[in-house]
Amino acid sequence: MKKIIQLSIFVFCFSTVIYGASKPEQRTFRISKNLTIFNSVFRDLDIHYVDTLNYDKMIKTSIDNMLEKLDPYTVYMPEEETDDLKFMTTGEYAGIGALISKSDRGVVISEPYEGKPAQRNGVRAGDIILQIDGKYVNGLTVSEVSALLKGTPNTTIKLRLDRPGGKAPIEISFLREKIQMNPVSYSAVVADKVGYVLLNEFTERAAIELKDAISDLVKQHQIESLVLDIRNNGGGLIDEAVKIVGYFVPKGTAVVTTKGKNKESERTYKTPTEPIFPQMKLVVLANRSSASASEILAGSLQDLDRAVIVGERTFGKGLVQNILPISYGGHLKVTTAKYYIPSGRCIQAIDYSHRNEDGSVGHIPDSLTSEFKTKNGRKVRDGGGIVPDTLTKDDRKVNIAYYIYSQNLYFEFATQYVLKHPHIASPAEFKLSDEDFKAFTDYLIEKKFTYTTQTEKYYKELINIAKIEGLDKRASDEFDALKAKLIPDISKSIEENREEVAELLSLEIIKRYYYQKGEIQYSLRTDKDLKVALGLLMPQGGYDKILK
Repeated sequence: MKKIIQLSIFVFCFSTVIYGASKPEQRTFRISKNLTIFNSVFRDLDIHYVDTLNYDKMIKTSIDNMLEKLDPYTVYMPEEETDDLKFMTTGEYAGIGALISKSDRGVVISEPYEGKPAQRNGVRAGDIILQIDGKYVNGLTVSEVSALLKGTPNTTIKLRLDRPGGKAPIEISFLREKIQMNPVSYSAVVADKVGYVLLNEFTERAAIELKDAISDLVKQHQIESLVLDIRNNGGGLIDEAVKIVGYFVPKGTAVVTTKGKNKESERTYKTPTEPIFPQMKLVVLANRSSASASEILAGSLQDLDRAVIVGERTFGKGLVQNILPISYGGHLKVTTAKYYIPSGRCIQAIDYSHRNEDGSVGHIPDSLTSEFKTKNGRKVRDGGGIVPDTLTKDDRKVNIAYYIYSQNLYFEFATQYVLKHPHIASPAEFKLSDEDFKAFTDYLIEKKFTYTTQTEKYYKELINIAKIEGLDKRASDEFDALKAKLIPDISKSIEENREEVAELLSLEIIKRYYYQKGEIQYSLRTDKDLKVALGLLMPQGGYDKILK
């Protein structure tokens, strides 16, 4: 009996060893098997398929579809997208310094950047690109035209443009330059001893540019408080976010920890320098489009009780990507870890590893989130972005102002407006006149502007279902009454939403004269989040009470 027991133990242990040893072998076999199947399918397609195959496109599509099942941030970038990779990490590329877009008339200059080659050489928003270096661009996509505009610094580019209001096309030649986009778009004093800085992205020079902007405000205006705006900032380099946090907290403070499958992914980022602004009061503006490095910045400052966060709940991207070189000059941007901020919480809002039956991904429910505490003992939670200390709400709805924007009519009208108005008031003083607003409404009528609301689209689907079920005639009167209410009254809708329509039109007009800085300066005049921030920073405004 003893021998049988010993033999059983031996067999069990032997089986366990074999099973444990076979796991890596099974993994290797499954990878090899599936790659062999893929190669066989591709080879047989090449031999037998009726039409000629586009090998590069097929492989790229296969890789893209495979990675799409993981998360939106794990992507393959072939060699030809190297410039996009460089711009993503450095904010730098070589070209003319202008945004382009597609319109009914072709590819158009939508926004030249102030001080960049296009703007300095007279290229204007609204110019239609006809030729680039003698090559016609009609029929090309925006990406293809963009590739033609880019090139080696100090090479000549020749543009043939159709300018609205002009009698004949014009030709402009100038040199391409290395374009470095400043991550700090705007800085100014917005109240007594209160500075404001807008940080657009966390590229390589984000920290140093922000430091310079704040230092200038301290030196020139003796500011004691700062409103740091990271709304709509989609993130970037973690190191830059850590450096910025280090401007306000002691050296060696842990800001974020990354944890992944491999030990190489585990790392704690600490502030590298002594603080430059240790006593400065700090309010951070964030919204639903503040993500990744923005959330590291806002979340760590909240956990350390070093700043008051104002705005909307942030996006909830707690995933870390590394860029790995692969064969033939390509790169793989792959999610390698999740990040955790000082309280210990992870702010990833979406679980990409578990999908619903329809293939969609689900948000982490509040019932599954955990409570954490900040340095001073304030309660915070994980599992869904950063919840601001002072929540604000965007009350704007999808109304006629949105539909006018989606049809590019603000842009088209502003192009005509500039021809009749050589100068306008400064962004701080500009006000759209009643005559200008009427001219815009007349323009919409002339263009026969109309739109179909989402509600009206659902109404049509409802009617179709009612017909299938035989209910359309029984409720025909009710359906007709509902339809009459859903068809938009253009004039009435414009008047009901006049404030928002006028604001969007004013922003488009101001950009033509004062570029991006003018647009920001004008929008701050009615910025609700900024008003809340300034209220908190006033004596007895509640700033210290929130943090302590």
